[in-house]
Amino acid sequence: MKSSRSLYHRQRYPAAVIACAVRWYFRFQLSLRDIGELLFERGVVVSYETIRRWCDKFGAGFARRAKAARRKPGSTWHLDEVFVTLRGEPWVPWRAVDEQGTELDILLQKRRDRAAAKRFFKRVLRSAPVPRTIVTDQLRSYPAGKAEIAALAGVKHVFVKAAARVNNRAENSHQPTRERERRMRGFRDPKRTQAFLSSFGPIRQHFAIGRHLLRTSAYRRQLAARFESWRAFTGVAQNASATF
Repeated sequence: MKSSRSLYHRQRYPAAVIACAVRWYFRFQLSLRDIGELLFERGVVVSYETIRRWCDKFGAGFARRAKAARRKPGSTWHLDEVFVTLRGEPWVPWRAVDEQGTELDILLQKRRDRAAAKRFFKRVLRSAPVPRTIVTDQLRSYPAGKAEIAALAGVKHVFVKAAARVNNRAENSHQPTRERERRMRGFRDPKRTQAFLSSFGPIRQHFAIGRHLLRTSAYRRQLAARFESWRAFTGVAQNASATF
């Protein structure tokens, strides 16, 4: 019987090093050079360009596995959009989260019109079940786009005023992206930005448990379980810190 090819086929560095570098990049506010320095301290000499290639090659796959490992999405979608600047031009990341704040999907688009809303609804439906309720601000594109999708036609739609700060689930979900945007000194290329944001949310949230809501013992147990599942779907046999 033919054995399946390793996820890290033809990679020069050990799987533990690659998985650790990718996790650091999407989990923490670290640059590629910061990660290179941390690895160098541990005896691993690698360029920041190599780390960039690791994140491009493995980030999306790790993010899909992280999404598959988490619990079933909630029944309420909170949708919101925010402007970012890419090389002087405004772009709009559309983001959907459930009532627990778990990111369902994100889509970077140029516009905020009906077609853009419809495209985003279709994207979210590919990875999440039909919700009971959709919560948005009063942007008219949302109901216009929703009306053209049969699966969402009968879903309750709740509108909130942004000034009332009722839709904080969606608004707060933009904060990590804003922080990372500042750390990276702005986004640049739309395709690379979409690829980064699609991996950034699921991997970051896989380890973002909500420390303030748990006792220390419970938090450590849950974090240990998250690391165990991370090692499982990244194909790393043991804790990376024990290998280098």
